[in-house]
Amino acid sequence: MQWQISVNIREEKKLTLLAYVVRQDDQAITRLLASLRLADEAHLQSRLKKEKFSGRAGQVFVIINKNQIILLLGLGQFKKITSEHWRQATGSLVSYLRNYQTDSIGLVLNNWLQGSSDVQLLGQSLAEGLSLAQYSFDRYKKTDKNKIKVAVKTVWLQMLSGHKKRFEQGWKKGELLAQATNLARDLVNEPAEVMTPTFLAEEARRIAKANRRIVVKILEEDKVKKMGMGGFWAVDKGSREPLKFIHLTYRPRGRAKDRVALVGKGITFDSGGLNLKPEMGMADMKIDMAGAAAVLGVFSALSQLDCKLEVQGFIAACENMPSGSSIRPGDVVRTISGRTIEIANTDAEGRVTLADAFGYAQRQGLKTIVDLATLTGAVMIALGENYTGLFANDDKLARALEVSAELAGEKMWRLPLPEEYKKLNDSKIADIRNIPSTRYGGAITAALFLQEFIDKGVDWAHLDIAGPAYADKPLNNYTPLGGVGYGVRTILNWLGK
Repeated sequence: MQWQISVNIREEKKLTLLAYVVRQDDQAITRLLASLRLADEAHLQSRLKKEKFSGRAGQVFVIINKNQIILLLGLGQFKKITSEHWRQATGSLVSYLRNYQTDSIGLVLNNWLQGSSDVQLLGQSLAEGLSLAQYSFDRYKKTDKNKIKVAVKTVWLQMLSGHKKRFEQGWKKGELLAQATNLARDLVNEPAEVMTPTFLAEEARRIAKANRRIVVKILEEDKVKKMGMGGFWAVDKGSREPLKFIHLTYRPRGRAKDRVALVGKGITFDSGGLNLKPEMGMADMKIDMAGAAAVLGVFSALSQLDCKLEVQGFIAACENMPSGSSIRPGDVVRTISGRTIEIANTDAEGRVTLADAFGYAQRQGLKTIVDLATLTGAVMIALGENYTGLFANDDKLARALEVSAELAGEKMWRLPLPEEYKKLNDSKIADIRNIPSTRYGGAITAALFLQEFIDKGVDWAHLDIAGPAYADKPLNNYTPLGGVGYGVRTILNWLGK
């Protein structure tokens, strides 16, 4: 998708569709219509009333003007326009394009700014919204020749000459963030027969090969056992698919400002093991590697974004399957840290693999760790399907992630790590139990379990993305059903601070 500048966008003969944005403000809508100088303005004012178009968020008003379609996209009411308003508006635009075939659209930048002066953020938001909203995962579907496929190739822009440089910078970043998110979406949407630990490892190799400043190391089963990652190895024992421990390293040009670790849960299919999930609970368990997908999405964009930090990524990739060789309830495993875990339930396997991933990451001397994991159904009971649960042992890190998530339009809510709940994970025969002695507060007790494997002096944040990692219905008008790619843009915004 490319963009071109036009001096007078309404005179571009090849351009058949123009999109304007409007606040939920009758006077503002009237002023915009008057500025368009349309011959049938009185008729349009009558239509606005009959169609009850008031500029509410998501509303679209269509004007057919000779050889051009003009869209008015409602933004809703707000004191200050944000990047999310712009993404949502582009989502509304793309929704309309599913019923009107065109490969080019026109926008007037001053109209879209709506009083803001942040041209760079507008450019980023437009590129994100357009790319994310056009996404679809249909490689296993028969092509429907009668269906309009949205494919915007050119965006015509009427802008002030002084805006060009900042807009271009934002647009390039937005495209990279969207491409990285769509890669993560693809990985989550692949069926488990394709999305194996080996597939994930090959994707990591592909990313490293395409980026000179990224290297990858893949540890096989013998190395994992030799290093003492007994929890990770035990979870994999029931599967015929070989485990893969993926270690990615990105190093910036020059001296790194800091070093951080990203850890993604990489259970490529979770049957529950011998504590088998019910039929409905298992159907979507190909998505249990959404944290790993987010980490790979992030790494795919680090070089082009010229990230100034050293970033290391860790994925303990395996399946959790039932068989005669599976780990059993009541077994005890020893992790790379030397701490032992009582496996009270084989369906609480993700936290066991993450414990070993944390231990390995900390052996690299990393003092900041952020993990992304579809860890608990309990976080969805607490926060619903749209919010990620954020846990952190450092307030500054937590706030930085919250700010980055807000910029990305990804919803997040911080939950506590209460000291008095730690005893709920106590085991009678091991250092810790992988499920608590209560069914309440499951997202919190899972986070407290993970915290036990974080060394003193290490800043850590845990994102329980079980809710928004996968959308059973469109999450918003630029996020279709399926894999969401949650966390990719939040993490990239955070790393770019």
